[in-house]
Amino acid sequence: MKARFLGIPELVETPPVAVVVDVMRACTVAAWAFAQGAEKIVLAESLDEALALKARHPDWVALKDGPPAPGFDAVNSPGLLRSLDLGGRTVVQKTTAGTVGALAVKDASLVLCAGFVVAEATARFLRGRGGDSVTFVVTGEDGRADEDLACAQYIARRVTEDVTDADGFLRRAGASRAARELAEGVRQGVHPDDIALCLELDRFPFAMVATSEDFLMVLRPHPGHA
Repeated sequence: MKARFLGIPELVETPPVAVVVDVMRACTVAAWAFAQGAEKIVLAESLDEALALKARHPDWVALKDGPPAPGFDAVNSPGLLRSLDLGGRTVVQKTTAGTVGALAVKDASLVLCAGFVVAEATARFLRGRGGDSVTFVVTGEDGRADEDLACAQYIARRVTEDVTDADGFLRRAGASRAARELAEGVRQGVHPDDIALCLELDRFPFAMVATSEDFLMVLRPHPGHA
């Protein structure tokens, strides 16, 4: 498999297959939302769109980056989200990097969203699908976020290798700028367990596939095979 690793600004054309990686924290939060029973996640283009969707669907759960805000039900923190019962609910998610990256490749024939928590399921999905080219969208820091790049490189290795040592990739992510900012309280809407939860390898057995539904980009869990 030929793997490319691009930041959002480098996406000059739509790739056929894209894996959007946001370890800290959008894709990890999405996985936790599914684990807490969410049926689907709608990826909003803006805070205004997220609020408009919430207004039209009051039973939906609106989620954003940063501190709590009027109109939103939750923040982009796996540690905080894990206490919510989302059984059968639709989540609307708007974040700084993860949702932006997914929407940037919305016209791709296949879009997966991934973090370490669904790494093996994502690799298994890609192996089952076959194909010779995958573009990994490294969402953080215009493609320079080492936690996202490390995760993307790990998943790419898992697609082609029988055994891959994850320790080095997880260490890189744990030493990243994003991890440091979470630990130091630079970012708001944070739970003390967020970093550990973002680095929990293969916590969940599903891949996450985004498709277009009624002019919205919708993320759903999928068994880790194509």
